Amino acid sequence: MKLVVGLGNPGSRYQGTRHNVGFEVIDRLVARHRLALEAWKTVAATADWRRPDGRVRLVKPLTFMNLSGGAVAELAGFYKVDLADVFIVCDDVNLPVGRLRARAGGSDGGNNGLRSVTASFGTDEYARLRIGVGRGDEDRDLADHVLSRFLSEELPGVESAIDRAADAVETWVEDGVARVMNTFNRPE
Repeated sequence: MKLVVGLGNPGSRYQGTRHNVGFEVIDRLVARHRLALEAWKTVAATADWRRPDGRVRLVKPLTFMNLSGGAVAELAGFYKVDLADVFIVCDDVNLPVGRLRARAGGSDGGNNGLRSVTASFGTDEYARLRIGVGRGDEDRDLADHVLSRFLSEELPGVESAIDRAADAVETWVEDGVARVMNTFNRPE
């Protein structure tokens, strides 16, 4: 089994915010493959994507972004998913809006969700896909920025990025992170 986790914050208050693009990618995949999200214990909403070559569990942790590692580790442990079969999708303020960047491992880059996942796994050697949400005004508090909604002029780029990120997840499921990096890390 593979585990694809979109990071974000639960609740309608956070829908459409920069921090929730990981959730939006999961929602796009659920819609694309006609799946349904269901509660898994109290820690996540998940969808079971059954494929001829195996199962993929799509996940939206129901904890807040900064605490998402516990939910991810609990799911990985419950389903006995190897770290090599975990793919995390999240926002990145260090990338321009709409830009994608996949990595096989590495630092959290200041993303508290990745920091939490790394702490829970005890390593940063897991695949991740970052979606650029831009930094915005350098004088603005970063927390306020990631919890804000996209500007109207940013929406077409964000929608395209969510579609491409869903494509990247499908590529990862089929061919692994190296193929995702070679295909999706280029600027659009």
